[in-house]
Amino acid sequence: MTEAGEALPGLSPEAFDKMDGSADELFYSEPRFVTHIDDQAIAAVTALYRELFPAGGAILDLMGSWVAHLPPEIQYKEVVGHGMSAAELAANPRYSRWFVQNLNAKPALPLEDAAFDGAGLCVSVQYLQRPVAVFREARRVLKPGAPVAITFSNRCFPTKAIAIWTALGYGQHERLVRLYLEIAGFPRIETRTIIPPEADHDPLWAVIGRA
Repeated sequence: MTEAGEALPGLSPEAFDKMDGSADELFYSEPRFVTHIDDQAIAAVTALYRELFPAGGAILDLMGSWVAHLPPEIQYKEVVGHGMSAAELAANPRYSRWFVQNLNAKPALPLEDAAFDGAGLCVSVQYLQRPVAVFREARRVLKPGAPVAITFSNRCFPTKAIAIWTALGYGQHERLVRLYLEIAGFPRIETRTIIPPEADHDPLWAVIGRA
């Protein structure tokens, strides 16, 4: 099914299958105006974006929704949102513009080369069935040296997460996402445990690649 299994050593295409194999468009047809991590984890994502994304820059929010978790006090030249729910994207006040696209069906982004100063992908990497292709596109649209920040917790819609994600334990997801970025050609990659799993709040990890 996917080129991801072929691109990742030792993994078969079945590693990227989902329990619910129906079209993603059906799953996201009803908007969900909720947050998927708790307030402490959201604040940690915002702090990471504050550190990584330059004020006045162009920012890409991949797999976004009605909230972007960007620092409210910082102004950007533009924030381009991407997601699966038009209603959610339209409700996001930080977006300058947005587009709906199923990255599992079409990973190529309708965006110019080297157009962005930073990109975020918050708590959704577990749903990507063609992650290497998506992150190659992210690298293409980022300016040289610009960061992509991939954050994730232990929450997900299990029927829509890829098989390997649900099978891995703590400490393994960071290695998997790092592998995605390595194969996608990011020359510098950093992993962080931002909120450890033994904390009283939702855990949070980040993998940061620089184009």
